[in-house]
Amino acid sequence: MTMFSDWIARTGWAEIVWLTVGFLAQAMFSARFLVQWIASERVRRSIVPEAFWYFSFAGGAMLLAYAIYRQDPVFILGQAFGLLVYARNIYFIWSERRAGEPGHEG
Repeated sequence: MTMFSDWIARTGWAEIVWLTVGFLAQAMFSARFLVQWIASERVRRSIVPEAFWYFSFAGGAMLLAYAIYRQDPVFILGQAFGLLVYARNIYFIWSERRAGEPGHEG
């Protein structure tokens, strides 16, 4: 494995890999707005669908990894805080779903 990582470092592939992660993360993060827009247009009112929070969390986690790689403290703090918000909303969704299952009253 070290031969492979050494080769990546020597050839500059590490930068290409991280740029790819960064762009994919930004695309994932941006997709949540498309999901929200389409859902709101369908019902003609502002709503936040469940998929919005999953895209938010996935894109936020990927952007946090990229920010850590870039060693950008402002970007790291912003993404880390966002992950807490996204995780909390996903927790609420799962809790509400679990509360509606038989045997989970109370």
